[in-house]
Amino acid sequence: MEDAGGAKNRGNTPVAEPSGEPPDLRLAGLAVAAWLAALACLHLTAPSAALLAATAAGLAALGAAHLLGVLGRPAGPVRRYGWIAVAVLIGVVCGASATAARLHVRDAAPLRALVDDRVRVTAELVLRDDPRPIRGAPGRPATLLVTAELTRLSDSDGRRVSAPVRVLVLATDPAWRGRLPGQRLTAEGRLTAPRGGDLTAAVLIVPGPPVAHGPPPWLQRAAGTLRAGLQRACAPLPDDQGGLLPGLVVGDTSQLPATVEEDFRATGMTHLNAVSGSNVAIVVGAVLLLVRWARAGPGVAAVLCGLALVGFVILVRPSPSVVRAATMGAIGLAALAAGRPRAALPALSAAVAVLVLVDPELAGDAGFALSVLATGGLLLLAPRWRDALRRRGVPAGLAEALAVPAAAQLACGPVVAGISGTVSLVAVPANLLAVPAIAPATVLGVLAAAVSPVWPAGAEFAAWLASWPAWWLVTVARVGARLPAGTLPWPGGVPGALLLAGLTVALLLATRRPVVRRLVAVGTAAVILGTLPVRILASGWPPAGWLIVGCAVGQGDALVLPVAAGRAVVVDAGPEPSAVDGCLRRLGVREVSLLVVSHFHADHVGGVAGVFRGRRVVEVRTPGLAEPAAGRDLVAAAGAVVLRATEAGWSYRAGGVELVALGPPYPLHGTRSDPNNNSLVLRATVAGVRILLAGDAETEEQRALLDRVPPDGLRAEVLKVAHHGSAYQDPAFLDAVRPAVALVEVGVDNDYGHPSPSVLARLARNGVRVLRTDTDGDVAVVTGRHGLAVVTRGVAPGRR
Repeated sequence: MEDAGGAKNRGNTPVAEPSGEPPDLRLAGLAVAAWLAALACLHLTAPSAALLAATAAGLAALGAAHLLGVLGRPAGPVRRYGWIAVAVLIGVVCGASATAARLHVRDAAPLRALVDDRVRVTAELVLRDDPRPIRGAPGRPATLLVTAELTRLSDSDGRRVSAPVRVLVLATDPAWRGRLPGQRLTAEGRLTAPRGGDLTAAVLIVPGPPVAHGPPPWLQRAAGTLRAGLQRACAPLPDDQGGLLPGLVVGDTSQLPATVEEDFRATGMTHLNAVSGSNVAIVVGAVLLLVRWARAGPGVAAVLCGLALVGFVILVRPSPSVVRAATMGAIGLAALAAGRPRAALPALSAAVAVLVLVDPELAGDAGFALSVLATGGLLLLAPRWRDALRRRGVPAGLAEALAVPAAAQLACGPVVAGISGTVSLVAVPANLLAVPAIAPATVLGVLAAAVSPVWPAGAEFAAWLASWPAWWLVTVARVGARLPAGTLPWPGGVPGALLLAGLTVALLLATRRPVVRRLVAVGTAAVILGTLPVRILASGWPPAGWLIVGCAVGQGDALVLPVAAGRAVVVDAGPEPSAVDGCLRRLGVREVSLLVVSHFHADHVGGVAGVFRGRRVVEVRTPGLAEPAAGRDLVAAAGAVVLRATEAGWSYRAGGVELVALGPPYPLHGTRSDPNNNSLVLRATVAGVRILLAGDAETEEQRALLDRVPPDGLRAEVLKVAHHGSAYQDPAFLDAVRPAVALVEVGVDNDYGHPSPSVLARLARNGVRVLRTDTDGDVAVVTGRHGLAVVTRGVAPGRR
């Protein structure tokens, strides 16, 4: 899926020249109406969608009859705008009808009965796209998401269904990796219901391998050969550049380090790692420039650009998303090559209408919306902004470089805000700085892929050349992600997107008046100059006198103890690098004096790369039980630091932090979960306040601690509740600790039932103040003149 600005102009791709005439919007109403009707009908039933289409058809017929004089002669203004209304109604008819037909097939009774019964079936499938891995827990098999067309299925009772519907396959067997789109397979699994809102008829959970029926189509095999050659050419490069180049060229992010991916997301640059219309524009635009330099005629230019377009589609795999991207990217170039830039907007409208009618599911695809909006921004806004800058003395190249990313970002902003719940302040500057490097990296990467089957050494040389502009992109993303106040919170979901869209349109209309433009410029500058210093210098986080912060990292643990300004002790790293890295950045931690891993489960070590991200980690302490092994390997690979196993009795002191390891008092084996029951249990003392960090210790380890540790040794004012507040707690252990404050590190709407209501009730009866990261966000315990207090940062938008 494309991300923010999925169709942004990259590099020197030309922008449509404006003319004195207004934009041609005759097809825009029909296209938007078809799009919105299809989107609405995806959440309706087939009969409801058909009723909407019939109603719109009747209204369109009445309107057309009135305009043609059958029902009387309409007045001039009515006639002028009446055909626009008829076109909108025709768009509703087309979008609703196409979607109703697909919904009728999707909801066919025989297939629905099998889905409702959750039966085991044998399914014959045709893959629609590459299997996509979900980042899984260390030590567990990765889940692959596979979109496919179902041709036939049967169950053990002999029921057979033949229906050309879409299914989503959830597979864990490694044999699914490397399967290509267009390949015919048979798989056995269990059906379950989809989430709704699209054309997916069922979800098929498949534990075993697929059975292939013949090879994939030759186009897909050719694409696989080129993509594999690009991977080989990038293998000798540094990890960041070598992982980024395949993403830039063909959207393959399988080797992209998680830290780079998070930097790109924070700076609004993730569109660079998705195949989009701008990829097409760069490649075909490069060919067009070469043809014009050689003074070839329009016919030769059209043929060569067409061949380049076909070749690029083959390279990145002719999947539905790629075909969509090729359509969007070719629109502007086609209009420019024909010498009619004003025809680009009608071409865009026609393409939107055709694509939605062919595949109504695109109406609900955020990537499709971003592609269309970005292309529309380039056609409608960028030329005018560029010319306005040139009239004010800005050089032509710089004017276009400023106008292009700003127009695309403004057009895509509402959708991005609705998805992320934030408005980025660094996206436009970051994309502006990235512009000079995108086209060279993309063109050289395409060249490396193209020559890799016949000249591997030449492919490696081209990839090495491309790694330099790729390095610049990585650097821009890394620096931008670390800027303070880089993003502002915004309402998420559809309301947030509509709010920002309304404000954007109002602003664009208002700024057409010079006085309003000046007021907006002055007001914007005042807001930025007035609020950013406050946000940076007095953000309120971290609170003064903080003793411990529990980071909101989802379903996992990450705790921070302050050593000195910019230095801290970190206990566990949560499940994802971005979450713990963000928490440490908010706390201003630049050096980790000590990283303690309580145990090696993924929800405690999956984000360890985020702790090392741009920071020096002095020492790493781990439990004696090195299980699961995959978790230990993940920690070992995160940084060049020796892992030191730790036993009860170990102590540590740095700055204002003192640590003592209380458990496990001895190795525990044969328990319900040995890794949990061999968690390091630490007693920390910060500014004279005792804090007990219980890891994921369950009842067995808690009872062992009660037996071996003196009662006063467990006493603490603050308790990090073991195992996310699960029910596996010994009441005597909680009574022995007798905390005043309890921190529960837990994820929103987790599947484990954490925290246990009975545990929370027991703590409440004892007068304990309970803080939860799922409801409170980052939580801090502070000390002041009146003793202990708690401060919560709140859940970030979109996290609930």
